[in-house]
Order: sequence, then C-alpha cells, then structure tokens
Amino acid sequence: MSDIQPYVKLNIENQVGYIEFFHPSHNSLPGNLLTELAETITSAGTNELIKVIVLRSGRDRTFCAGASFNELINIDNEAEGKIFFAGFANVINAMRKCPKFIVGRVQGKTVGGGVGLASATDFCMATKFASIKLSELNVGIGPFVVGPAVERKLGLSAMSQIAIDADTFYSAEWARQKGLFAHVFESTAELDEKVKDFAENLCNYNTDAMEEMKKMFWKGTENWDSLLAERAAISGRLVLSEFTKETLKRFKKD
Repeated sequence: MSDIQPYVKLNIENQVGYIEFFHPSHNSLPGNLLTELAETITSAGTNELIKVIVLRSGRDRTFCAGASFNELINIDNEAEGKIFFAGFANVINAMRKCPKFIVGRVQGKTVGGGVGLASATDFCMATKFASIKLSELNVGIGPFVVGPAVERKLGLSAMSQIAIDADTFYSAEWARQKGLFAHVFESTAELDEKVKDFAENLCNYNTDAMEEMKKMFWKGTENWDSLLAERAAISGRLVLSEFTKETLKRFKKD
C-alpha cells in the first residue's frame, strides 16, 4: 500500500489540461474522489487556458480498479446506494458535457467503473497491459451505470460479452479491436510520449470546430442525466440483496 494520499489534480502544459487521479488501492475511486474528479473535469472544460484534456491516473500499474470496495460494503439503504453509484454517473456526464476533447491514457488494467471512464473519453490510448474487466456481476450487481458509455464505445455485443463473462480480463488488443482503444503501445513511456504529442497537436486545431464535433459525437445521449440516475438506483437496490451482502462478507474475509 502506498503512503501517498488519494488525490485529483490538474496540471496545464502547452494548453493541455492533464487531469490525474490516484488512490493507493489500485486507483479505486471512493465517493469524495469521484466528486472531485467530476468537478475538475467541468472546471477544465471552461478554463480558457486549456484546449484539450488528458485523463490519466497515477503510478504505473492499474488505471482504475473501479468503485471503492470499502464504501460498497458499508452501504445500508437504497438512498445511500444510489448516491454511491451516482458518483460514476456524475463523472461520465461531466465528460460527456465537457466542450473539449478528452484523451484517455490507460497504462494498466481497468475494472468496472474504470472501463466506464475509459469509454467516456473521446479518444483513448493504452499500453498492452491495459486489459479490461466488467466484474460487477461477481458481487450480485451489474454494470448499469457505466453500461451506456461502454455500449456506446464497444457496441452492445462486446459490452454484453464482458458484462456476462465477469471473471475474465479481456486483453488491450481485444479492446482495441472493439473500438475502446485507438492505439496500444508496448510501454507506459511510449504511451506518454504519444499522448503528449497527440494532445498538443490537437491544440493546433480550431477549438470551435472541436466543440461542434464533440456535440456531434455525443448526439443521442441527451437523456443520460436521467438514465444514469435510474441506473444508479438499480445498483443501489441490488447492492442491498442477500446475495451481494454475503458475497461482500466473503471478500472482506479474504
């Protein structure tokens, strides 16, 4: 376990806004970090010093392990459950509404909600270590909140495949073939170089044109504020089931 405290930070370099999140537990995202991440994305979207945004996580290994397991275990009622799962909904909606292109930098494995974040970027690059898994069914829920973002990027067939096969990590190359990743690189160093070059090159383009393109790409998602809230309520109800409570107890013992 790292001794570095969890954080969300924004650094601006050559008109690129680098938003980085970190949590010592494999970059999992508890509610407070999700809130901060959504607010940072929204703020960067209106910052005149930023033309393009890069979303990344700290350290080398895991991009994002999804929801915070400790918070999941402590949910006591449906209202708490809905608020918990709405955290990822708020981040995805912030990314969707952001008027600037968001480039994803996925350096390692990503699970559950992390797959949703990668899917909500506008252009995503990864390393060969960036395998993906939708593990929610394992604990008696499902990828309800992130499902629309993942389906939009991978298609219904691929999304349903990884949602049902909840024990399996699918390779970065599989994710590239399905459209989640545009490019897959051999190392994090190579990924970082390519992301930097790509994002800085985008800054040379007409920002108005990029904003209009982003609206075009996300056309048909205008109902996601209500849709993802409904999905959060479903997960918030299911997380209270006997199945999920017993499963979480077993995980806690492990």
